[in-house]
Amino acid sequence: MEDNVKNYSFNTGKVSTFGVLDYVIFSFTLLVSVAIGIFYAIKDRHQTSTKAYLLAGGNMSVLPVALSLVASFMSAITLLGTPAEIYNFNTMFMDMTLAYIIAMFLAAYVYIPIFYRLHITSVYEVSPF
Repeated sequence: MEDNVKNYSFNTGKVSTFGVLDYVIFSFTLLVSVAIGIFYAIKDRHQTSTKAYLLAGGNMSVLPVALSLVASFMSAITLLGTPAEIYNFNTMFMDMTLAYIIAMFLAAYVYIPIFYRLHITSVYEVSPF
């Protein structure tokens, strides 16, 4: 199969390519991510307890906790697929967005306080028996 056929976009009618600027931005993003990982691996290398590792000792501010919840709530497929869905189906995708908002409020005001009072880190620690 020709290279032009593999990279053809039916929406724009053009062949897509990954340019030099795209490679630079992609590489920079990966380097920043690796630098953050290395920094915290060196900074926290002497931690010994699971609570200190998973919950930062229970003394994190609101912003990192909120970002962590957002990252765990939305999958990579959601982040990659949402722009395409909105492009193809316009505002029909807003129904799911409204459901996300309702689910976030339920999680924040119903489920997370229960987990906090039970001193558990995951829903998988809850046993029905």
